[in-house]
Amino acid sequence: MCSAEAQQVRPRHILPLLVIAQFLGTVNWLAGNAIMPALQTDWGLPVSAVASLTNSVQIGFILGCLVFALIALADRISPRLLFVLCAWGSALLSGALVLFADSLDTLLTLRFFSGVLLAGIYPVGMKLAASWFPQGLGRALGYLVGALVLGSAAPHLISGMLGDNWQQVILAAGGASVIAGLLILLGVPDGPALYRGTPLRWHALVLALRHRPWRLAASGYFGHMWELYAVWAFAPIWLQAWSQQQQTDLNIGLLSFLILGSGCLGCIAGGNISLRTGSGPVAKVMLILSGLCCLLSPLAFQLSFWLVMLFWFVWGVSVSADSPQLSSLSAQTAPLEVMGSALTLMNCLGFTLSVISVALLSAMIDVIPVHWLSWLLLPGPILGIICLNRLRSLEFENAH
Repeated sequence: MCSAEAQQVRPRHILPLLVIAQFLGTVNWLAGNAIMPALQTDWGLPVSAVASLTNSVQIGFILGCLVFALIALADRISPRLLFVLCAWGSALLSGALVLFADSLDTLLTLRFFSGVLLAGIYPVGMKLAASWFPQGLGRALGYLVGALVLGSAAPHLISGMLGDNWQQVILAAGGASVIAGLLILLGVPDGPALYRGTPLRWHALVLALRHRPWRLAASGYFGHMWELYAVWAFAPIWLQAWSQQQQTDLNIGLLSFLILGSGCLGCIAGGNISLRTGSGPVAKVMLILSGLCCLLSPLAFQLSFWLVMLFWFVWGVSVSADSPQLSSLSAQTAPLEVMGSALTLMNCLGFTLSVISVALLSAMIDVIPVHWLSWLLLPGPILGIICLNRLRSLEFENAH
């Protein structure tokens, strides 16, 4: 079915349901981070355990993406059905965590498998969106990535409301996954423009890497990923350190939700602006802003509460808002015949970099003051800006 026909038959509820399901389905992503303060009290875990908890999910997601791509799982069965099964499987793992987790090793194992199942939620939600929005996908991705950002932030809000009851936080995340699956099952069928891809082809990766426009766009995404999850993982720790220095009590869970969740606004606003300016300028401005926040973190640590909140609002918006635009640029520049394999490679390498950056910050947390750790993230935005400038120059040369 052509795109014009797809537009005519698309029900108006499709995008809202997709966005809500994506939001609810990704609440489980950083649920482990949100309960870390309570686990530190109950289990005596060190602050550095936040890296292991974050990276267990990330590594599971990476391996899940690779396995799903190798066997073309989202092409062998309905993407809608795959989303539902993974969402409900994620809910079962949440229940298992509450019932059986009594040590860090058990917790990390269950969080790893949660990451594997997220590979059937976040990317598959994108595939469903593409099947309904063959035109204007950049704007739809802005809403969907915004939903991911808000979903990732939501456990901090739940934790802020429930306090030290970490079991209820995990059960709430599991309940959100159940509802996400129901929304997709009952309200979002596979779209009329559903693309049936091919399994991951290793030789196609070589072709993609030789294609300079895609290589530059993907490298910009890598710079973004070096910073993103490290900022998300360490924002609560930064706030806790500031609170202790100021000798004031803060609701870290609530403030972390507001900071991380602000990225949702950036993703949606950036998606709409990109319709007029293109994805490149939006991504570049956001990388500049987030890079400046990395640089100014030590100065911000000396500011008053409301200025600290303003600083973190800017950082929360900018560190997330470039994500859908860099993904869109990578899709636009990838060779059509290897697009699926190229984007799988990009996501796996990007999330691998996030594992390394989170581990690096964790290793240095006892060596470098928390508010100086962000300087280790500066290479990410700098790389992204350089690559986008080179991509812009290459496009100008090809146009003339």
